[in-house]
Amino acid sequence: MSDDEQAAATRSMVARFEIEDKTVLRRVRLFLHARPTVVPFIVLLISVVLFRAFSGSQFFDPFNLSLVLQQVTIIAILATAQTLIILAAGIDLSVGAIMILSSVLMARLAVLAGLPVEIAFTLGLLCGVACGFINGALVTLFKLPPFIVTFGTWSIFAALYLGYSRGTTIRQQDIEATAPFLHFTGTIIQVGDARVTYGSILLILLIALIWYVLNHTAFGRHIYAIGDDPDAASRAGINTRRTLIAVYAIAGLICAIASWVLIGRSGAVSPIASKYANLESITAVLIGGTSLFGGRGSVVGTLVGALIVGVYRNGLALAGAPAFWQVFAIGSLIILAVALDQWIRKMSA
Repeated sequence: MSDDEQAAATRSMVARFEIEDKTVLRRVRLFLHARPTVVPFIVLLISVVLFRAFSGSQFFDPFNLSLVLQQVTIIAILATAQTLIILAAGIDLSVGAIMILSSVLMARLAVLAGLPVEIAFTLGLLCGVACGFINGALVTLFKLPPFIVTFGTWSIFAALYLGYSRGTTIRQQDIEATAPFLHFTGTIIQVGDARVTYGSILLILLIALIWYVLNHTAFGRHIYAIGDDPDAASRAGINTRRTLIAVYAIAGLICAIASWVLIGRSGAVSPIASKYANLESITAVLIGGTSLFGGRGSVVGTLVGALIVGVYRNGLALAGAPAFWQVFAIGSLIILAVALDQWIRKMSA
């Protein structure tokens, strides 16, 4: 074989290798695109193994594991609401404010105004629905960017709960004396050495319900379609305006449910509680594999994302790491999650 023929054969082999390599990468990306929860599950498993090695047997103690679940319950519920909106190619920066406004309304009506707790609780849920409806209406009817709308309503809702509460906290003793139902989600169930709250059970039931809606109903398919391509969804006969308003209203209801869990977890009701809830809910969604650009993701992945955040914070604390490393680790995970999403979208497009 001449030198030219050998060179041509070598180039041919290199070309075939590059084609096969690209094909493998594309298959991996398409696999991850179709199964967005795979990577978060892998990250969670690796994190658990690493912190077991660094923190010792204390990390796997049933009490500690149940504590991680309790710590992420509120953020995971808010992140569930955020997932619905992000799947529809939106974002909601007001979820934390809706939660606090609903909690303040529930507690003040039941404890200070003397309304029956059933009425106060219902009005608190309706408050969440109304806030979500306002967000959805502004986004759809006026065609305003979700980021700008919810950034504005975050300030409005915050002003409302600060003004209505007058900056005062309702004490745990007062709630327990007049409206103990508001503390129900904080009730602890002892399961061996583990301690599970009704709030955590409510989270699991909520995740199961939303998963079913997204995967087995026309409404869920419409959410994915709108997030993937709103114009194509509209041409396919989907009422995008009505669907988006419904998504934001349901998200508001879920935020109000989170307010009930917040009261049960903290005992008291404070207008300055959970000031990082908005950021943490978005963090759980992104780490959980839901695309920030909409149309791809899973509410189960969001739960896994929230657990990853909880595992990192708990594991680093048990390992004796300074608190700033917890913030550093979560920020790094967010960047990696967004970079991975971009990589997957580039090949699957």
